[in-house]
Amino acid sequence: QVQLVESGGGLVQAGGSLRLSCAASGRTFSSYVMGWFRQAPGKEREFVAAINWSGDITVYSDSVKGRFTISRDNAKNTMYLQMNSLKPEDTAVYYCNSGPNIATMKGKDYWGQGTQVTVSS
Repeated sequence: QVQLVESGGGLVQAGGSLRLSCAASGRTFSSYVMGWFRQAPGKEREFVAAINWSGDITVYSDSVKGRFTISRDNAKNTMYLQMNSLKPEDTAVYYCNSGPNIATMKGKDYWGQGTQVTVSS
């Protein structure tokens, strides 16, 4: 069973940048997709970005497209989310997860602690 730990969040001003990391441990499948999700207080968790195992296929939500870049380093068992041009509406707890596809990740019962991203105006 794969375990994921998010890190890299913090407080930044609008227009700033952050790089989130998702460290994986335990058993995983080479075919697994990995992705980032976020949840603001009182709101539902929403999809942010996903990447396949080889890293040649990525998917982004419209709200972050062009500003965020998802990547992974399988040798380090780590996935990243480079966030540029941050906006106050990006403020949320960011979570990572994995699964055979994006739909499976969205339906996951288990989510970790996440990492808080706060963007001030």
